[in-house]
Amino acid sequence: MPLTASQKTAVQTFVTTTGASEKIAQRYLKNSGFRLDAAVNQYFESNGISIPSPQPSASSKRDDAKLDQMFDDMRDPEKDAKDEIGVESLMKYFAVLGVNPETCEIFVVLDIVQATSFGLITRKGFVDGWKATGVPPSISAHKKHIKDLTKSLSTDVSYFKKVYRAAFTAGKEPDQKALGLDHAVVYWDMVFSPPGMAWETATTDWLAEWKEFLGEKWTRSVNKDMWNQTLEFALKSMEDESLGFWSEDAAWPGVIDEFVMWCRENKRGGVMEVDS
Repeated sequence: MPLTASQKTAVQTFVTTTGASEKIAQRYLKNSGFRLDAAVNQYFESNGISIPSPQPSASSKRDDAKLDQMFDDMRDPEKDAKDEIGVESLMKYFAVLGVNPETCEIFVVLDIVQATSFGLITRKGFVDGWKATGVPPSISAHKKHIKDLTKSLSTDVSYFKKVYRAAFTAGKEPDQKALGLDHAVVYWDMVFSPPGMAWETATTDWLAEWKEFLGEKWTRSVNKDMWNQTLEFALKSMEDESLGFWSEDAAWPGVIDEFVMWCRENKRGGVMEVDS
């Protein structure tokens, strides 16, 4: 199976960091589930090499300076703090990158720059995040990288999970532990629709069913567990639209149990009938 865009980037970064061949890089990355840090550490340990302390090279320092300048170019000196950019500047940044703020493409960007709030990017998150990608510090290179990653959302499950989880972190208020239901529904619309991974099967638009159920039955906020477990349920339902994988003895959150029962009572989608 060909590598995804994010996996190719990990291979390139592994090669640059270790000096190993691409073949070796792929082997260690596959063994670690494409977790770059773990793969690099495993490579050094298995070859009896002390893990080197990072020493910034001249090129690294130049990249830092370029990323710093890119950050300053985005920042509005009259409205933004020295090491932060707010909502208005962020929207301009999306426009420069050609990112549609009404799609989950924005979460690809927010994940890269390590945003902990939808309306705030820090200088450190921006510089460290883009450096970690290994992509040259230029708008054109960043645009291409984002487009490549966005294309992989619908096929690369591990990367989709990463962006999905980043959406929760960036979407909630910094002092809150949960998303308001209205906001959560908007974000589900974004991540479960193209260019994200469409939550649907041959006979059922599961996203529409989920939203209708929430509108009828759910009034509370959406905490991290509910957000993450909805993704796990969505992935399984796309493999088995009968929901035969669900069991009342399993550790699904109560809202998922209620959704399954609602689907069965209303004979939605391809959901299995169960004997009483």
